[in-house]
Amino acid sequence: MAGIEPQPGIMEIALYEGGKSSVAGVSNVVKLSSNENPFGPSPAAQEAVKRVVHEMHRYPSTDHAELRAAIAEVHGLDAARIICGVGSDEVLQFLCHAYAGEGDEVIHTEHGFAMYKILAHAVGATPIEVAETERVVSVDNILAACNDRTKLVFIANPNNPTGTMIGLAEIERLAENLPPQAILVLDGAYAEYVEGYDGGAQLVESRGNVVMTRTFSKLYGLGGMRVGWGYGPKEIIDVLARIRQPFNLSNVALVAAEAAIRDTAHVEKSREDNSRLRAWLAEALAEHGVPSDASTANFVLARFTSPDEAWACDTYLQSQGIIVRRVTGYKLPAALRITVGDEASCRRVAHCIGLFKAGAR
Repeated sequence: MAGIEPQPGIMEIALYEGGKSSVAGVSNVVKLSSNENPFGPSPAAQEAVKRVVHEMHRYPSTDHAELRAAIAEVHGLDAARIICGVGSDEVLQFLCHAYAGEGDEVIHTEHGFAMYKILAHAVGATPIEVAETERVVSVDNILAACNDRTKLVFIANPNNPTGTMIGLAEIERLAENLPPQAILVLDGAYAEYVEGYDGGAQLVESRGNVVMTRTFSKLYGLGGMRVGWGYGPKEIIDVLARIRQPFNLSNVALVAAEAAIRDTAHVEKSREDNSRLRAWLAEALAEHGVPSDASTANFVLARFTSPDEAWACDTYLQSQGIIVRRVTGYKLPAALRITVGDEASCRRVAHCIGLFKAGAR
């Protein structure tokens, strides 16, 4: 109707597109488009869900105390500085709503997660895209883009969809040199795949301008449950808690996540299998003339000679019942992001790409 207008920035948002899960006319597809754990959730998480289904008529807790306590225990953190959300995406949304608005700027990198730009627009802030260097985050480029309007700096480490990451020394240098009003947000959706990496927890402990986020959707295999969390300075977490809806996580999601994080054996096995199969897949693709950067996540970014070749390969893979992710929207039109599946899936996608490179169409 005339006179009814959305808030500034809303109509600048391009709708987010998730990974495809089906191909018309093709059955028994192999889905390698959404970076899901091919081994599924922890058996303990599955059992926890079975035990709680009869309580679905009850409201969940409002403080997520048991889940926060479990996260704190496993990671050696302060439970009072943890906030839980509907996936880590919601925690990122809390940060934008609380700390950015019209006239402010939110920095993200050129191949960074698409939601950063969307969330900035949603609050009327201006997203500022910063160039990467050979698909790796550049701290120098980020610092050069900062000014007195910069409120948030989003870094996915490891990054999606490139799989690359920067080291702790560079992250520390970035945090140290940000403007005083800016918050560094370390998006650790894939942090669990990196052996010995704390996702930025120690940096959060030592500074007042860093927040890290994590998710249960990847290594923990709970993408369908939508549970994530953030860790930051108490003052920032208190602010975010004021805009979090009290019942944002269900009973089922809460118990599944608590059981999943305590099942460290399943976590270790999933991480080890991913590391082994990721190395195998990257090497197999390289042998077919398809290089990729050294990935630290649960996917590889397969690079082709041109956008046309990448598009043709994706079309061929779909005809063979294999779904991967086109990343043209991430300014990588000559690449395909391929999730590391189980061994059979990895062998199948590598074989089909080999056939494609040999001339199959």
